[in-house]
Amino acid sequence: MSLKADLTSADLTEIRQSALGAADPLGLAAELADAAEAGRLADPDDAGLALVLAAEIAESRSKLDAGLRYTERALDAYGKRDDSQVAAARALRARLLFRSGREDEAMAELEPLRPLLTQYSDAAAYVSVALAVGGRTRLAEEWLTAAVQEVLDGRDGPDPTSAEDAGLLFFLLQQRHRVRHSLGLQHDAHDTLSERLETRLANASARTAAQPADDLVFWPRTDFDDVVARWPSLADVYGATWDEHRARLERELVRRGGSGQQLLRASAGDLTAPDDRARADYARRLAAGTDKISWPPERNAPCWCGSGLKYKKCCLPRSRS
Repeated sequence: MSLKADLTSADLTEIRQSALGAADPLGLAAELADAAEAGRLADPDDAGLALVLAAEIAESRSKLDAGLRYTERALDAYGKRDDSQVAAARALRARLLFRSGREDEAMAELEPLRPLLTQYSDAAAYVSVALAVGGRTRLAEEWLTAAVQEVLDGRDGPDPTSAEDAGLLFFLLQQRHRVRHSLGLQHDAHDTLSERLETRLANASARTAAQPADDLVFWPRTDFDDVVARWPSLADVYGATWDEHRARLERELVRRGGSGQQLLRASAGDLTAPDDRARADYARRLAAGTDKISWPPERNAPCWCGSGLKYKKCCLPRSRS
């Protein structure tokens, strides 16, 4: 296939989902690498992401040398960045090294990632999968246990104090639970905590689903200006400005905790009245429709609000405003 010019983060995500079904996946990997290095990406910062995707395609076809070349180029593209995407690239490189029989090099790649287990929730999956590929599942369990204990020791009690903390602890516990299950280990206190948090999050999601979704209605900028100009009282409900509107939504999504939530995209011409009942009815109609926005996007992906900026530079910081 021939890739279009100016590939976006969303394009790369779509390619990831369909790459293995491509007629020539290795050719696609080469095109992705060329696009990254020729500057044919909408955001130059996505070069590492495109090269990692090329490496994953090569790994799926057992082209280990090609995969290693792509990961090395990805890490060069990331430069001095130190985030979850870089961790994913290093863990992928470790996997490829393990598969190539270069175990010492693989462990040298993974050891510096161990502290990231308590910083990025997805690092637990990256690292534990790499260790499992290298036949070190027991070591993965030891690292995850130590990370869980470190997170718990940093609290006054076992219960998380924020949605961000709950997400990190939950993912660590879940990954540890899966690893322990694969090892045939008996249930312990951390496994019990994992199940308790899972039940709590499931109950919270059920309560959220049963509530009116008015507080997750998102008005794109032009629609927001129109609806507030038409009914000034709605400034108290949705925010006095579009910035405040987006900040309220981001904070509410964080408060509810967990990924996989959805915003309901509204249109000013569809709301018939500003009162509570009309807004609740409108929110229910939106919830039953298909025009929804998944949350959260990746940090370097386009922001959910449609501003064109990266999430990390747009609405992500608004949760703390």
